[in-house]
Amino acid sequence: MADAPVRARGRPKSFHDQTASATIRSLDRAMGILKIVASGTGMTLSEVAAASDQAPATVYRVLTTLGKHRICEFEETTQLWHIGAEAFRIGSRFLGRTHVVEQSRPEMERLMNETGETANLAIIDRGEVIFISQVETHEPIRAFFRPGTRGPVHASGIGKAILAHESETQIDVILADGELRSFTANTIDDPMRLKSELATIRERGWSVDDEERTAGMRCIAAPIFNQHSQAVAGISVSGPSVRMTADRDDTLGQLVRRSADSVTAALGGTMQ
Repeated sequence: MADAPVRARGRPKSFHDQTASATIRSLDRAMGILKIVASGTGMTLSEVAAASDQAPATVYRVLTTLGKHRICEFEETTQLWHIGAEAFRIGSRFLGRTHVVEQSRPEMERLMNETGETANLAIIDRGEVIFISQVETHEPIRAFFRPGTRGPVHASGIGKAILAHESETQIDVILADGELRSFTANTIDDPMRLKSELATIRERGWSVDDEERTAGMRCIAAPIFNQHSQAVAGISVSGPSVRMTADRDDTLGQLVRRSADSVTAALGGTMQ
């Protein structure tokens, strides 16, 4: 049988060169503008230009180019720029790299039905939590995280659940990359106190966001592991503090941990 053809390398030898000479400035500018448009729910040209600190004429050329590829779209009636359908199609390919979303869905639906609260799935990306899936409760007052929403690791139930199972070195790296910004009176903004909290989470198996990101909202989360015993995602239930009271933490924690363990098993993962 003939040998399989050797595939070309996916990156040059200078891949790790992060200097300005190794990047395409116009593309870098376009990516920054794209992220700004994605952060809003419709933005005018002037708003995008101001947020990107670029000239309106430059921003317009970038947006029209992105519009040509349907990555951004312009709404004539409102004169606003939005993320386009092609951006969603490209982004959805990321989810195709892993079965975690598919395997988590049944457990998230079960959690929502059992607890009456919104179930979430998220990962850590570049030191931030990014939500990738959600099953909403039918309650009129509920937590809502649009897929793609990012949040601080230290003030997130899922963020802390995943971080608790990182090495001490990796925890230090993540904490060093950004300040522990305080969002509410309950935010843990002291590194040593956060490390103590992570040790408790590691021993208990689930974490609590006790109104640490948003006043009036609480969250219980647990980590999902891959076959290398690495915490690669987290599952949670979140809702208003008037329903998710502290006396329910242990019961909710056990339910969330059970669902996270089920997803871990479905992925062929092993728990720490």
